[in-house]
Formats: sequence, structure tokens, C-alpha cells
Amino acid sequence: MNGTEAKRRYRTVFLSDLHLGTRGCRADFVAQFLRSVECERLYLVGDIVDGWRLRKSWYWDADHDEVIRLVLRMARAGTDVTYIPGNHDEMFRAWLGLEFAGIKLAKEAVHRTADGRRLLVIHGDEFDSVVRYAKFIAHLGDWAYDAALAANRWFNAARRRLGYPYWSLSQWLKRQVKGAVAAIDRFEVALAQEARRRGLDGVVCGHIHHAEMREVQGVLYMNDGDWVESCTALVEHADGKFELVDWARENRLSFFRGETQPEPQAA
Repeated sequence: MNGTEAKRRYRTVFLSDLHLGTRGCRADFVAQFLRSVECERLYLVGDIVDGWRLRKSWYWDADHDEVIRLVLRMARAGTDVTYIPGNHDEMFRAWLGLEFAGIKLAKEAVHRTADGRRLLVIHGDEFDSVVRYAKFIAHLGDWAYDAALAANRWFNAARRRLGYPYWSLSQWLKRQVKGAVAAIDRFEVALAQEARRRGLDGVVCGHIHHAEMREVQGVLYMNDGDWVESCTALVEHADGKFELVDWARENRLSFFRGETQPEPQAA
């Protein structure tokens, strides 16, 4: 993005599941997205830093540094930044209620939209019975997911040599497993029911790496996706309308690491 390119202006931006500290994290794309936007509020909806992975092995490059720098710059410039830790960055839950460099740490939040609706903002792992009740199984699933992502990198390297664009093998595999599809549906219903129980109009969450925006049992359910596979963000416009921004699709030709990245398209 050059210095004269107009930024996209949103009322609110929701990001989750960056998984900084892993090789699968598309920190370069996160940084590109953050440089292209301005917003009044930024919600970081969990699993921003992957503490599970960093405890096992350290991976952190210049793109990861750039993401942190850009978030801090947004906070200094007046963006209201709220960080809601997830299960992979649960170490930050010990600091809930504190503020660092303009970034507020909270267990959850209630966001009021421009048109007056109230939305529960929560990572969502509390409603994932595997993570909540069987951490060993969750970590085993995390290992399998890492293996799928590694296969995904090799698969797309081959596609690149053949001249084909990026395609997420790991997302496709998840969609083929009936149990995974059913689990996603149960998760969405559980979050929607929790929002309705609290008398709220909807919910914004992350956790399951499945971007979605739909009505579930009369409640607006929105999942902002992730920045490992899909590279999606949820944004609120000035009039209160929501949109899922698919950064990978918009920048399909540059999705392979190392290629020149095009300027973002006008919103």
C-alpha cells in the first residue's frame, strides 16, 4: 500500500486466531490488512499469540513484530483496542481488567453497534467441550491440525509451481469430516443460545477457524474466522452493517509467501 492509497474506514474491526508464534500464521497478510484500515474500535478476539506453540518451540519473525507494532500504533492513534484472550493465549487471562499501552484486556465484551444492537464478543472456547473438559484431547487435535497445515504448505507449494492459486487443503479436509461439520453446528448453536440467554441480539466469536455470518435461532451469529487458513476479518460499517472481509480471496495471486503483494482494492 503506498502513501497516497486511501484506507478503508470502518467503525469496528474484529480479528481472532492469528496464532502468532506459529509457522502457519499469515502475519504478513495480517500486517497488510492492518495497514489498509482505520477504525474506531478493534477487538482482538482470542488466540492472537499461540502460547501453546511457543512453549514447545520458538518461532517469531519480522512479520510477527510488524503485527504487534501496527496494533500498538493503532492504540496510540486513538483506536479503542480490546484484547479478549482465548485458550491458546490463556496466559493473558491472569491480567484481565488491566490495560497495557492502550490495549484493554477483558474476558469478554458487549459491543453496541451503530444501529443500537448489542453483541456478545467472546473467543468461544468456553463453549467447546473438548477444550473445556479434555485438554489432552484438545492438544492432540492441535498437533493433528499442525500436521494438516504442514501438508497444506507442501500441497500449495506444488500448486504454485504448476501455476495454480492458493487453495486450503486443511479447510477442505475439515469440511469432509461429518463430525467436524456437526461440531461446528453445535458450537454455533451454543453461542447463539448464550447470547439470547443474556438478552443480547447476537454474538461475535472466533476459536473454530470457520468464518460465518448467519442467523441462528433468531440470533445473529458471526465468527470472524482466522489468519492461518482463511485470512478473514469481520468489520462493521458506519451504518451498523457487517461484512466478512476475505483477505485471501481479495489477494489471491499474492497468497504465496514471497510474491509481490498487490495494493488492496477499494472497499
